[in-house]
Amino acid sequence: MNIPGGARIWLVAGHTDMRKGFDGLAALVQVQLKQNPFSGQVFIFRGRRGDRVKVLWWDGQGLSLFYKRLEQGRFIWPSANAGKIHLTYAQLSMLLEGIDWRAPKRTSRPKIIA
Repeated sequence: MNIPGGARIWLVAGHTDMRKGFDGLAALVQVQLKQNPFSGQVFIFRGRRGDRVKVLWWDGQGLSLFYKRLEQGRFIWPSANAGKIHLTYAQLSMLLEGIDWRAPKRTSRPKIIA
């Protein structure tokens, strides 16, 4: 995915029927989120089991749909059943890697070298 730097990224709360394609997901964006799916914003949907996500994005020429399934573990998702949550590009990257994007911890702190 080659998402431009200024694109807003939205995680869609709750679970989504992963059988939905371009049109079904775009309709969810319009009806449930009251957003324009053709605005260049990124919308992320998770399936009921938690091991699959779909990312819907308008790239200026057409809708793009990215689908990922984790072989182990689950995608970290908020407990809310409706609405949307803004993510940064870094949080999206962590989410897609199966990392807890809500509170990432550094492995070490910087040290002063004398």
